[in-house]
Amino acid sequence: MVSGEGGCFCGNIRYSVNGEGLATALCHCTDCRKITGSTYSTNLVVKEESFKWLSGTPKTISKTADSGKEITSHFCGGCGSTLTRTGGSFPNQVIIKVGTLDDFDALNEAKPVVEFFAPERVDWVNAVPGAGQNKTMA
Repeated sequence: MVSGEGGCFCGNIRYSVNGEGLATALCHCTDCRKITGSTYSTNLVVKEESFKWLSGTPKTISKTADSGKEITSHFCGGCGSTLTRTGGSFPNQVIIKVGTLDDFDALNEAKPVVEFFAPERVDWVNAVPGAGQNKTMA
């Protein structure tokens, strides 16, 4: 069960989540590197009905992802923080960027069960022990 709130760096956009976490995953695809400005993204996947925007209106940008399906990033137009992603690879689900949750322990609790696009992992980042190592999103 996941319950809590999160938001962007500047605080203009806030959200809540209350429901079962469906998966925790790292993604090493090019898109995730670009939107995080890092080597991968840390994600919590929840059902759409478990997620609610509380304040502010995120901007969106959609594109064809490395998976070949459209993905939409929801981000703050003020500070640029990517908060969530939605799209065809995860129908009726929201991909929360775990670092945007307020709970300090959220990252500890989000140990990945799978790594997507694992062959694209940078050489100096090790695989998460016990996590599935997928070539794509499937």
